Amino acid sequence: MKPISIEEKLNLFDQYWNPKIIAELNGQYVKLAKVKGSFMWHTHEREDELFYVLKGCLHIQLPDETIQVKKGELAVIPQGVRHNPMAFEETHILLFEPIETRHTGSVHDERTVETPEWI
Repeated sequence: MKPISIEEKLNLFDQYWNPKIIAELNGQYVKLAKVKGSFMWHTHEREDELFYVLKGCLHIQLPDETIQVKKGELAVIPQGVRHNPMAFEETHILLFEPIETRHTGSVHDERTVETPEWI
């Protein structure tokens, strides 16, 4: 058991919208992701999704509004709520999700990562 350097882990990858696992606790993965541009509209039917912004600003489009999540802030998108994360500049986020959660929710396309990589 030792501390995990988030900065060191972020330096290990460059891909956008490809979350990497850095820890596991209580049936959940702790993931890091770099994001830029628009992701995709999707829903998580059985899980809430927590986004914590480490760098930049994440915009989360919802059916009736868009919320901004700035560095040092977090947002929880409740299960079943359709959303589309996006970032105008490179943004770094920390995610807490149940192990079985796919980052694209119920949508499957070429950006879907079936088995996230541990770093």
